[in-house]
Amino acid sequence: MSTELSESFAQPVDKLVDGRWVGAVLPKRLARRAATRSLLKRHVREAFRRHEVSLEPGMWLIRLRRPVARGDFVSAQSSRLAKTMRAELDALLAAPFPPAVRPPAEAARRRVRR
Repeated sequence: MSTELSESFAQPVDKLVDGRWVGAVLPKRLARRAATRSLLKRHVREAFRRHEVSLEPGMWLIRLRRPVARGDFVSAQSSRLAKTMRAELDALLAAPFPPAVRPPAEAARRRVRR
């Protein structure tokens, strides 16, 4: 391991990316079974591929915020779970910045006008 600065990391991380990258955070406390987490990651990657052309270049992170109810989805491979995930991911990726969540620069401009 070197302690010297590398020329390749002289730019901000966002500038290092060519194209679009996706990551998924699925904590064990929200999706207990490993099979469920793996299948959810597969759904995230599949949805990202469907919407990739409409998304801005850069690094994208999808995070599971609510627990997956084992009672509602009996199996990790249930068609009900697949339909639910597809609908939620499509809605999320179709409008990446809803009105309540604005990029910091736009939010700052709005505060100045008031």
